[in-house]
Amino acid sequence: MTADRSATTPSKTSQKPPMSEQVATEEDAAVEQERQSAALVLRKVAPYLWPADMPWVRKRVVWALVVLVLSKVLTVTTPQFYRGAVDALAEEGVPMLALGAVGLTIAYGIVRLMGVGFQQLRDAIFARVGQRALRTLALETFSHIHKLSMRYHITRKTGGLSRIIERGVKGVDFLLRFLLFSIGPLILELLLIGIILTFQFDVSYMLVVAVTIAFYVWFTFAVTEWRVKLRRQMNDQDTDANQKAIDSLLNYETVKYFGAEEREAHRYDSAMEKYEEAAIKTNYSLAFLNFGQSVIITIGLVVVMVMAAIEVQAGTLTVGEFVLINAYMIQITVPLNFLGTVYREIRQALVDMGEMFNLLEQPSEVTDKQGAPDLKVTGGQIRLENVDFSYNPDRKILNGVSLTAEPGETVAIVGSTGSGKSTIGRLLFRFYDVQGGSLSIDGQDVRDVTQNSLHRQIGVVPQDTVLFNDTIGYNIAYGRDGATQEQVEAAAKAAQIHDFIMALPDGYETSVGERGLKLSGGEKQRVGIARTLLKDPPILLLDEATSALDSETEHEIQDALRQAGQGRTVLTIAHRLSTIAEADRIVVLEKGVVVEQGNHEALLAQEGRYAQLWHRQQNED
Repeated sequence: MTADRSATTPSKTSQKPPMSEQVATEEDAAVEQERQSAALVLRKVAPYLWPADMPWVRKRVVWALVVLVLSKVLTVTTPQFYRGAVDALAEEGVPMLALGAVGLTIAYGIVRLMGVGFQQLRDAIFARVGQRALRTLALETFSHIHKLSMRYHITRKTGGLSRIIERGVKGVDFLLRFLLFSIGPLILELLLIGIILTFQFDVSYMLVVAVTIAFYVWFTFAVTEWRVKLRRQMNDQDTDANQKAIDSLLNYETVKYFGAEEREAHRYDSAMEKYEEAAIKTNYSLAFLNFGQSVIITIGLVVVMVMAAIEVQAGTLTVGEFVLINAYMIQITVPLNFLGTVYREIRQALVDMGEMFNLLEQPSEVTDKQGAPDLKVTGGQIRLENVDFSYNPDRKILNGVSLTAEPGETVAIVGSTGSGKSTIGRLLFRFYDVQGGSLSIDGQDVRDVTQNSLHRQIGVVPQDTVLFNDTIGYNIAYGRDGATQEQVEAAAKAAQIHDFIMALPDGYETSVGERGLKLSGGEKQRVGIARTLLKDPPILLLDEATSALDSETEHEIQDALRQAGQGRTVLTIAHRLSTIAEADRIVVLEKGVVVEQGNHEALLAQEGRYAQLWHRQQNED
């Protein structure tokens, strides 16, 4: 029986490859996937270079290619004048174009200068095409990110997202410049030089050059494939370190609260240490690539020059032709030296662009229906009928919720933490779509109207007002595009913050700092209220707008909110019950279900869940 067990062991272990083989297989699969996606990425970039609706772009591309061909013809012609000058000085062969040595030297300089001039002209013609493509792609990506759902933004890290966009746009720029104006011209130049070597000298020269280039390209691509894996690891570590840095800086106050500066520095340094190791491996591999390329190209150069030297000694070649062959070899050596770098960067650019295009392909969870009309608010009635919703399938947040806010009415939604209060606000603004039932405004289901029109009709004052790193005036004016200074000041007065602003040295030009950190919580809330009042929406959503403030500030903000709600339908999501005691109607949620409705006095009289919450908060106060 023991022998039988041992005999079966190899067959079991052979079914599962070693870990190293699994890793290698996964890496090979990743590389193969990149190769397959490269063609797809190129197809996606092509419309930006050849747009059907912009003929001027197509004309510039054509002219750039024409100038490119001219510059390469001049480049491969230049050594011919050099050869003629040498032969004229050595008094060998037939004088070229009957020009003397001095004339040929001058012609050599002129043709060389023209070649460089055509290259610069090509870049100048194509510059507007490339920059337009970059701008269009960047704008499209930026706009698409704003269209993505809140669920996507919650799950993604801002640092990593910005890095993807940055590397993707840079990748497009690199691809346009090097694929079109390095790889393409290099291939054209090699073909022209190959033709000259074949017909002007002997096919053996062309064969040696072809073998050298083929071996050079094979070595470059093989080593670069290995380097791409190392570069991918380095990019991953770079992204990780960048995410940690941005996350830490955004939570500057939290870091200070817990005295975690050294902890954050160690966390960042650990990520940078891994990046350092990956970067060192990348640099070592680059040194190996450069040395290997030099060995191959030097061997090819020596072989060709030895062949030419033998023929010069035999009298079948002139000294000028020897110089000509050397000039052509040097001429192809210079662009070939950059081939590894260009190939690697193109591969990396394709990877980076692939990530960006994958981002562009992320579907928007919330989209407008085809031909959806704008929302028309006639009174501002909000109605939820049997609304079901869950963020995750295994946990239901709202379960058959029904409530109505009549035009001009203030309805408060209260309940314990996790009862689903804030979720109703997100559904109203359509950050998410309801999964069961309906949510309508003035009889129009919010899923049937355009999101832009819906957002225009709803003003939101959140629990924590986040401000742009700009002036107070800019942040208030953000409520309405094109608002005048008089309108901004009127909104500030209504929000009871005008006097405070005018007391500042720079008034409305005072900078608020990143996320408004230079202002207190109450000041930020007033700016947020002013911004919403300037928007002048018929529906107002107050999402625990005073829960983070002290009692005195809360009382002052409540006065501003009370004035803001006049003549509007107001939906108030509150945790502190004292702030909503004057609401027309109070809806009590528990575990996603409406358990009570009524005004403050009626709910207290019922001695139900609301009364429990009220008495508990009164005792705590």
